[in-house]
Amino acid sequence: MENMERQDLLRQWQELLENRDYRELKTQLAEANEMDVAEFMEDLDAEKTVLVFRMLPKEVASDVFANLEPEDQETIIAAATDTEVSELLEDLNVDDAVDMLGELPANVVKRVLKTARPDTRKVINQFLNYPENSVGSIMTAEFIDLKKTMTVRQAIARIRSAGEESESIYTCYVIDARRVLEGVVTLRELLLAGDDVPISQLMETDLIAARTTEDQEEAVQRMMKYDFISLPVVDQEGRLVGIVTVDDVMDVMEEEATEDFEKMAAMSPSEKPYLKTGVLTLAKHRIVWLLVLMVSSMLTGSILGRFEAAFAAVPVLVTFIPMLTDTGGNAGSQSSTMIIRGMAVGEIELKDFLKVFWKELRVSLIVGVILSLVNFARLMIQYPGQVLVAVTVSGALLVTVVLAKSIGSMLPMLAKRLKLDPALMASPLITTIVDAVSLVVYFTLAQRLLQI
Repeated sequence: MENMERQDLLRQWQELLENRDYRELKTQLAEANEMDVAEFMEDLDAEKTVLVFRMLPKEVASDVFANLEPEDQETIIAAATDTEVSELLEDLNVDDAVDMLGELPANVVKRVLKTARPDTRKVINQFLNYPENSVGSIMTAEFIDLKKTMTVRQAIARIRSAGEESESIYTCYVIDARRVLEGVVTLRELLLAGDDVPISQLMETDLIAARTTEDQEEAVQRMMKYDFISLPVVDQEGRLVGIVTVDDVMDVMEEEATEDFEKMAAMSPSEKPYLKTGVLTLAKHRIVWLLVLMVSSMLTGSILGRFEAAFAAVPVLVTFIPMLTDTGGNAGSQSSTMIIRGMAVGEIELKDFLKVFWKELRVSLIVGVILSLVNFARLMIQYPGQVLVAVTVSGALLVTVVLAKSIGSMLPMLAKRLKLDPALMASPLITTIVDAVSLVVYFTLAQRLLQI
């Protein structure tokens, strides 16, 4: 559905709700996409949120609930009876239920788990105990498992009986009596094979799986590399405990990209949408890095104070400081952005340190020489006869670009080596470092060449 059509539909639902035409609204919501219904409910107050949710058919309600914001989920749970909460929890996929419980207050989580069936509670508690941002925390326990002694006819019967409760039926996993993963077979292979062919002849035994304790980004990179629609997840003994599906991957990619963007902009990551985040919370997320950068920027001021005699003797030198610092900061940001992105998608690893350094060094020399020559020509036109000044500024520019690109490429890799997020070493921090370095280089050259 096009964006304009969807907005018109949301406005139509809003009018039906305001006019209390609940019968027509209920009919339309029952036939609508769950994402559109969730978007419609985002802007409703608590009373109307509960009212609209109660209009939804049972088979639609759980899908809509899984796509609501935590605040709206909490509102619905607060208004529901224990029986309704239990039924809702049973209808949710395990990974959606775990995501919900991970965002809700402790007292609400306690009530939800209290209403759950013992077997459901056991599975959810197992998921909740996995480390945050691990593969185990995002996997789902609803999948199709087969035995290698089954025939194709038996396997298809198994898919028909268990498929409705499964997250994905397109890839089936073959396990032994101890639930150890032995192989994988696709639905396409089953449908194209004869009814009496054993699964052992069809299954692929060259397995690619993820561990429950692995970082979720590693699982995402693996799925992207091999173009999987699902990835099996095994525990430390190799037993199949869940799968990661494409929708899980999309959620992780969005979450990680948002977190990296916020860190690259010198902000603490926030899990809530911007419009639903309080002013004080936003300020708290931003003030820490701003304080760090403000204090570190004082280094630049101290450097200027140290070389005060230099620009007092040749005042024109001061006019080139913004050009040097801005160019250096931009050059460093270019390199850091490329390296951070390369590491995020798995193109660059720590072992590539020397390759990256050598490549960025050559790039910086080419870029630096061109910028310096252009700048030298400009200065000779603007300040005829001031050859030493032009050489000083152009030389400082060349050195600044080389150092900035080297620093910009190395710092993210250093952060990765120290088990930190490479996104921390992005534009604001690198710009601050490069500013200080470029000023030292600039005034040191000026003192030597201009004899001041």
